[in-house]
Amino acid sequence: MKIGVSSCLLGNQCRYDGAGSKFEFVVDVLSKYFELIPYCPEEMVFGIPRESIRLVDIDGEIKVISNKIQKDVTNELSAISKTLAQKAFDDKLCGFIFKAKSPSCGVERVKLYQNNSNMCEKKATGLFAQAVQEKQPFLPIEEDGRLNDPWLKENFLMQVFAYKDLGEFLDSNPTFKNLVEFHTSYKYLIYAKSQASYKNLGAIVANHEKEELGVVLENYKSSFLAAIGEKGNINKTYNVLLHIFGYFKKLIQKEEKEHILSACQEYKEGIIPLIAVIKLLNLYVKRFNQEYLKTQKFLNPYPKEFALRSDLKAYK
Repeated sequence: MKIGVSSCLLGNQCRYDGAGSKFEFVVDVLSKYFELIPYCPEEMVFGIPRESIRLVDIDGEIKVISNKIQKDVTNELSAISKTLAQKAFDDKLCGFIFKAKSPSCGVERVKLYQNNSNMCEKKATGLFAQAVQEKQPFLPIEEDGRLNDPWLKENFLMQVFAYKDLGEFLDSNPTFKNLVEFHTSYKYLIYAKSQASYKNLGAIVANHEKEELGVVLENYKSSFLAAIGEKGNINKTYNVLLHIFGYFKKLIQKEEKEHILSACQEYKEGIIPLIAVIKLLNLYVKRFNQEYLKTQKFLNPYPKEFALRSDLKAYK
């Protein structure tokens, strides 16, 4: 699995002043599970060291201006950004982590200055980040700073692994039967993000219009990628937990039912983390050999070593 990363976040000394900006989560954690592919459009076109740049609103058009000599370098940065966006597409990435606030890599709230002024608003997107999004609108992306938020981190990595799964599924020359199986395995994960998206995907799989397989797969792909890009929350996840509990409620004793329901409620109230409930449910999945639930990505969406669901703040 490959994830694109702004090169400076790997500790590479490629910033305008020759420094790096190592992001420990990427280097120390993600590197164990992903092949990290570095990208730095500014280094490629301007070298190291170089003048710093800023985004400037000139007559309603966003330009890239070098700070010292006030030279317009928009064309150079735009050209290399498009070249690297194509490379990112060809590299078959499963996600991308950008450097926040960068005029080239910032995804949102990048400073946009007024012409001939130090006044600015945090409302722009870096040229390279914009080019990547235009080339791959459903590619999972985040900024380094935002990944310090456990909720955003959990959603991002869940999205990355689902994106990878879909890519591998589509590359396997699937049949309609395979599509049903794939969709079924993502039932509760999608449901935890959007009930409307789950219904829409279900209708695509049902294929009442009798479309050809290629058309159905293309429709499913775009709708699935849009769905996994949505953020989950506590209430939606709580409802999924109750749905899964329904598979056991007629098989277990009253005290066990109370124990599971109490754990679900404590998760909803922010008393215990989601992993505590998931481990309990997985125990019953194994005990009663629930084959249907064994395939559910919701219960095991990514390597347990990430420990994302162990954080009370991973859900809002």
